Amino acid sequence: MSEHLPGGGEELSPADIDALPARWSGCWTPNEVARQLAGVTTPWYVAAGWALDLFLGAQTRQHGDLEIAVPAAGFPEIRNRLSHYAFDAVGSGRIWESPSPEVLAATHQTWLRDPETGGYLVDVFREPHHGDTWICRRDESIRLPYREIIHRSRDGVPYLAPEFVLLFKAKHIRPKDRADFDAVLPHMSAAQRQTLAELLARVHPDHDWLADPRLQLR
Repeated sequence: MSEHLPGGGEELSPADIDALPARWSGCWTPNEVARQLAGVTTPWYVAAGWALDLFLGAQTRQHGDLEIAVPAAGFPEIRNRLSHYAFDAVGSGRIWESPSPEVLAATHQTWLRDPETGGYLVDVFREPHHGDTWICRRDESIRLPYREIIHRSRDGVPYLAPEFVLLFKAKHIRPKDRADFDAVLPHMSAAQRQTLAELLARVHPDHDWLADPRLQLR
């Protein structure tokens, strides 16, 4: 989508980017966002590194932010629930405060901002879907019902199943992504490891992780 972004917005300068960690320092925890969204009807889940910690049942490392995902058509319900905060759309190094419908349609990442402090609280991804069917942004032929990809922690916080979290992390393989892979893989079931292997073979067929003997396809 980024190649079709509308004009406007503010380009993030190197100084702006350097300042972002401080602006995320007060971000919510998974339990806090779950309290904020209690009772919403649209499916949503914690994504990325926090989702893996929810799967493991303990925080294993520091997180720079908190990411959740919702079906794009369900975003208005999230926005209405959190209407006392501001939403900024983000894409390709630009940020749009109070974005127009055109900007929202052309981007998929939205940062929730506390208007009093300027700090960011949660990163909301607006995901492709077809009704109650989740569509993988990495490969739109991968489609599953939300009920199959969303798990819940002991506290009832919804999170993305680890095999899908690792699929998204596989694109960049930053040090933290490799650390997450090594920490989570031993705790995944054989079926989850099989699914991850099949997804990687489909989306990233030359990926280094496929050489791991625990991911050998049957």
